[in-house]
Amino acid sequence: MNFHIVIPARFQSQRLSGKPLKIIAGKTMIERVYQCASGCSAESVTVATDDQRIVDAVNAFGGNSIMTRADHPSGTDRLQEAVQILGLSDNEIVVNVQGDEPLMPAAVIEQVASNLASNSHASAATLSEDINNKTVIFNSNAVKVVTDQSDIALYFSRAPIPWHREEFEQEISGPVVNAKRHIGIYAYRVALLNKFVAWPVSELEKVEKLEQLRILANGEKIHVASACEDVPAGVDTEQDLQRVIAQLNN
Repeated sequence: MNFHIVIPARFQSQRLSGKPLKIIAGKTMIERVYQCASGCSAESVTVATDDQRIVDAVNAFGGNSIMTRADHPSGTDRLQEAVQILGLSDNEIVVNVQGDEPLMPAAVIEQVASNLASNSHASAATLSEDINNKTVIFNSNAVKVVTDQSDIALYFSRAPIPWHREEFEQEISGPVVNAKRHIGIYAYRVALLNKFVAWPVSELEKVEKLEQLRILANGEKIHVASACEDVPAGVDTEQDLQRVIAQLNN
């Protein structure tokens, strides 16, 4: 199986400015992410950024980087520009590893690429994990996903899906049956990325603020599997950053 990894990394962030260059146990966050990605069998690992400071940081640790436009409306648009710069063909597979995931297991990256390679009817692949309590399923920041019997996504939502008509009226102490939280790592066929940037934003995407709904709205299939390892939460805030620092220091 051949695949490539692209790590989109913006300097500006609403909740944690300069996030990719924050120091975590002696290394920048972007270097930590790059190291995770480099533990895979990918043909290439590339940071796609819009800031020279990130390019300089990647060069300093010997990584590969490319400059992309600063006006992309989404990370997926940046990813598509990156694959064009890299000259990847339509049938190649690229995994999008977020630049704020310094604890992403290499096995999980490998898994999502392998799943897409093994499911030729799908244009993208992603992962999920079981939801074990009400707090998560009712949290709008935790995206939920439901699939068909072939592990193809039917829908993604910030709302609690599926809705347990009787169980949610009682206290749930164990796993929420059939409830899955979406884990935001994707493998794409390059051809899908080229289509994606040409499609208008879909109505459901506008409502839920979830880009993957644009893919479903246009009839493409997304394969979903349970992650082979636990995936620690990424870094969005200063509190998240301190959590990861403490975890690595320990």
